[in-house]
Amino acid sequence: MNVVVTGAAGFLGSRIADVLLSKDSPILTAKLLLADGVKPRIRDDQRVSNIVIDLTSSDAAEKVIPVGTNIVFHLAAVVSGHAELDFDYGLQVNFDATRALLERARKLTSLCFVFTSTCGVFGGELPAVVEDGTATQPQNTYGTAKAMCELLLNDYGRKGFADTRIVRLPTVSVRSGKANRAVTSFASGIIREPLNGEEAICPVSEDLELWLSSPSTVVRNIIHAATVPAHVLGPWRVINLPGICVSVRTMIQSLREVAGEEIAALVRFERDDFISSIVSSLPVNFNNTRSLKLGFMVDTSFRDIIRLYIQEDLQREL
Repeated sequence: MNVVVTGAAGFLGSRIADVLLSKDSPILTAKLLLADGVKPRIRDDQRVSNIVIDLTSSDAAEKVIPVGTNIVFHLAAVVSGHAELDFDYGLQVNFDATRALLERARKLTSLCFVFTSTCGVFGGELPAVVEDGTATQPQNTYGTAKAMCELLLNDYGRKGFADTRIVRLPTVSVRSGKANRAVTSFASGIIREPLNGEEAICPVSEDLELWLSSPSTVVRNIIHAATVPAHVLGPWRVINLPGICVSVRTMIQSLREVAGEEIAALVRFERDDFISSIVSSLPVNFNNTRSLKLGFMVDTSFRDIIRLYIQEDLQREL
């Protein structure tokens, strides 16, 4: 398979590339094109080529999706906090660039297009448990652009323009590296920073709940989306990826149980109304039944997510 990953220099995009190049990859990857606005990490593998490109440029789509491409994993996006503060740029990257890539895919045959959406497409008055087909009512610009893309991808799939699949990601925790401008960035920071001996500021109440998944589980699930038979998806090609509902209080308690009181005490609460207003609008209870039947994975507990971060990213013994 000839595969393209956009947003390949990002946290999830880079990890997807690593899995696709590994011997355990569920997709036999012959060529892998990694595209981003900054240069993706150099890999010593002849199958890999890199392209640094602005996806909003007029010729980007043709360069990113060459003839012969079989699968596109489209992760490139302006994150939630940035999109909220810069409305025009958020729409240019998150919607206009996606539409251009879809038009390019339409000109090619039998192309599988996997799009990463978000649980941020939901908002307003929601049922107690959210289903794949629950109506979207986003309360932020990022979620609005993603919701528009979902509808567009479904129509491209309905018309047979491309084999489209949409996966809605839970909040990913624990992310390694530095904090980004996503409003949910604290969900990693309140674990990552203390484990690295640094103070972390939590901008929301400890009662706030989040729908979470570990990075490794999300990466596996995004790749798995490309392997699900198209006829199994049905006419609505959107999948809420499995996650677990965890309160901030439980997250910190889990950190205390895994790493000790001294580490957990490095979390300090300092409310941010901008962040709190957006994050509190996100749903936290989803029905995982359909996604699990389709072979997607789910984490067991937040304690295990923390342990995974310590072992894989910090490379420490528990």
